Amino acid sequence: MYNILVCDDDKDIVSAIEIYLSKEGYNVLKAYNGEEALKIIKDNAIHLVILDIMMPVKDGIETLNEIRKVETIPVIMLSAKSEDEDKINGLNLGADDYVTKPFNPLELIARVNSGIRRYTKLGVLQDKGTENVFKTGDLVINDNLKKVTLEGKEIKLTPCEYSILKFLTQNKGRVYSIEKIYENIWEEDSYGAENVIAVHIRHIRQKIEINPKEPKYLKVIWGIGYKVEDIEE
Repeated sequence: MYNILVCDDDKDIVSAIEIYLSKEGYNVLKAYNGEEALKIIKDNAIHLVILDIMMPVKDGIETLNEIRKVETIPVIMLSAKSEDEDKINGLNLGADDYVTKPFNPLELIARVNSGIRRYTKLGVLQDKGTENVFKTGDLVINDNLKKVTLEGKEIKLTPCEYSILKFLTQNKGRVYSIEKIYENIWEEDSYGAENVIAVHIRHIRQKIEINPKEPKYLKVIWGIGYKVEDIEE
């Protein structure tokens, strides 16, 4: 059973989310501010966090920053429509996704299921006898080991970053729109995915490119989408 931490200062929202997630078979742990959330993460095996942005004691942005210092677990931010800048800040700090209040329970469940799938896939080793390596130039993704290397040096990626880079590298040379990338990674329809994908792409570039402003591997095709360049060795 997967453990989901729900953190929001509104106890009614926490209780409602607990009901939805419990029906899906998840075990729910609850917190009402960032300090409580960090203690629960320290003391328990958490597989995904649903984290509100506006909270007392320690808000969601501060809490996310602390989480990312030690954990790569998926984090879905909850935000009001007026908190667009905070959504971007959350994504920049490593949030995987965000859901805007008031939210559709089915949408939230879909985001949670998708986050759990990515996280567990990244943590499970496949049969090492199966060739499952994707490469372009000096960039190598060994999907058996869930490991990315560039010129032999390992690159640390979050589950979302890994999934996006693997998908584009598997299909190197092909251009995919933001919507297609989102639908392939999240396995759901794309609604307002521009910010989510753009921020993750920027993070990947910062990690794999010598000069992210003039990328060698991960390129934007203006007005169309993104691709990983097909580079011969």
